[in-house]
Amino acid sequence: MAVRIRLTRVGATKQPAYRVVVADGRNARDGRSLETIGHYNPRTDPVEIAIDADKAKKWLARGAQPSETVARLMRATGILPAAK
Repeated sequence: MAVRIRLTRVGATKQPAYRVVVADGRNARDGRSLETIGHYNPRTDPVEIAIDADKAKKWLARGAQPSETVARLMRATGILPAAK
């Protein structure tokens, strides 16, 4: 099973907000997830990013791969080291 850490869209039409979830990579974007580890709201100023660092590190240690967007958010919050 290819486990991914990715975003799931929530919120009303034209008012997106996202949850950071751990899910099987074969599931649909808004499909079944294993665990919710945070949320991301790009519509606020400043942008709201909240990711549980302990849960994220636990899943990364188990081999979960973050999507490009989630990796960028994790770097912004200090969970992942900055890209070179």
